[in-house]
Order: sequence, then C-alpha cells, then structure tokens
Amino acid sequence: MILEALGSALLGLALAWATVHRLAHRLPSRALVLGTGVGGALIGAFITHMALGSGGAAMTLLGALAVSTALLSLLLRPDPRLRRRQAPA
Repeated sequence: MILEALGSALLGLALAWATVHRLAHRLPSRALVLGTGVGGALIGAFITHMALGSGGAAMTLLGALAVSTALLSLLLRPDPRLRRRQAPA
C-alpha cells in the first residue's frame, strides 16, 4: 500500500508538471496545479485500492491517473485566443 501511494503521488506530480509545462497560460498558480495533481492521484489510488483490493497495483495506478487527470482538467480556463465574438442582437 505504501509503494502504491508513493507511486501514485509521483505519477500525479509528473502529470501535473507536464500539464503546467504544456498549458501554463490556461491554468491558475503552479502550486495549486501541482497539489491538485498529487492529491487527485492519491484519492484515485485510495478509491481504486478499496474497490479492487490489494492485488492490482497496476489498476491502482491507472485509477490514480484517471482521477488526477479529471481533477486537473477542472482547473483549465478557456483559451482566450479561441473566444468567439457574439453577434449583435
């Protein structure tokens, strides 16, 4: 369980770092994004571990990746370059 948690935290940190590196202009502060990535991965690992039991380390990491990705996607702001102008009424 400790190795799954450590692996999940590192996976969430790597995903959050890649997200900050790629989409920094559409995200809030770096500390919030990194914390959300790690926290989401730990929550995802916990939920997956409780659902599947202690036999599936790979599935636990996959669950951690899924929840961390979902939480990081909630932090994205709309791209200002893609805003459409509204037609006058």
